[in-house]
Amino acid sequence: MRAAFWLLALFVIAVATALFAGNNQAVVSIFWPPHRLDVSFNLAIFLLAGFFVVVYLALRALSAVATLPTEARAWRAQQKERAMYGALMDALAHQLAGRYIRATKSAQNAIAQEKSLSQLAQDTGQVPGYSVSRASQLKSLAHLLVAESAQALQNKALRDQHLQSALQSSAPRHAQEVREGVQLRAARWALDDNDPRSALDALAQLPQGASRRTLALRMKLRTTRQLRQTAQSLETARLLAKHRAFSSAAAQSIVRGLGLELLSEAHDPAQLELAWAALDDNERAMPELVVHAAARLMALHGDAALARSWLLLVWEQAMQTGSVLSDSLRIKLIGVLEPGLDSLDAAWLARIEAAQGSRPRDANVQYLAGMAALSRQLWGKARQGLSLAVLGLQDADLHRSAWRALAVLAEQRGDAAAAAEAYKQAALR
Repeated sequence: MRAAFWLLALFVIAVATALFAGNNQAVVSIFWPPHRLDVSFNLAIFLLAGFFVVVYLALRALSAVATLPTEARAWRAQQKERAMYGALMDALAHQLAGRYIRATKSAQNAIAQEKSLSQLAQDTGQVPGYSVSRASQLKSLAHLLVAESAQALQNKALRDQHLQSALQSSAPRHAQEVREGVQLRAARWALDDNDPRSALDALAQLPQGASRRTLALRMKLRTTRQLRQTAQSLETARLLAKHRAFSSAAAQSIVRGLGLELLSEAHDPAQLELAWAALDDNERAMPELVVHAAARLMALHGDAALARSWLLLVWEQAMQTGSVLSDSLRIKLIGVLEPGLDSLDAAWLARIEAAQGSRPRDANVQYLAGMAALSRQLWGKARQGLSLAVLGLQDADLHRSAWRALAVLAEQRGDAAAAAEAYKQAALR
């Protein structure tokens, strides 16, 4: 369709020209004393048009000749830029393929091309298409690839040299993302070299926003765990769980493990209470942490009433029908409560008696109720509970303790044969 319109336009122009010039009898006279030159008007028009065309073409030719140096510089810059990007891509390909020596050579070639291009821009004042920000980013990435290859080859001197060069190249504000990436890689290399202190220093240099990214938090968690900084590890694990860096079960397991470590590091009741206060509400509701904290407090000769106040929530969960608490945790709960039976208040005694009545087949509860009665010198109730307990206890320590208590009860009522049999059963466990 466009060709048809062009053809139609040409016909229109031809017709207009024929109508205008066909019967034009005008004459143009040019006087140059003592001469006179007469030419037709049509010829004069064609000569003027030709003159303007020649002048236009001459000016275009002069302009093209004048811009040849600029175009030559642009062509050289373009070739250098293509070689620079090509070398960088080759370095990345070799890096991914594990050919670290070739990756180093290609990255160094890219650095050399960038240096040459930068020098050309300085000498000429301006290179078309040259961007200082892009050049600095590319230079930083090339240095980073060399450092990465040197790390793989265990050439720490070359790695550190190009690491510093990458940091210097990414100093401008527009290269901040590259600088953060370089610092993260430096922390990763320090972890690979089993130098968590240097890794933590590298992470500390990150801006606040970058330090809260998932990658940085993962490395910080790994670093603080190697340095045994449990409090910081726990805080980092909470942030990772908030960012959903782990599955729900994995996050809970990690936080629980770190909470257990934090409580185990306490060496006196005051430190333990501070560690317990450092846990958040969700962590203080974890049965494993609650029981461990109470056991640790009793081991440090702390306040038994405080330990029982911590255990109250776990006790209620353990006594519920269909409780999901494991048998080992139930046994540990009994073991924590047992040393403080002498100081039990009326509320706790009522709880134990209610549990004994509602769970007659629970050997662990029967054992605890029997030992509580024994501490109150209620011999009959103690004998009844312990006699039921020894029939179903699975834990060897509790089983042995129950037989020893039955032996003491037998001695108390003067039954030497029953006492001897009880001691025998305790020795067999």
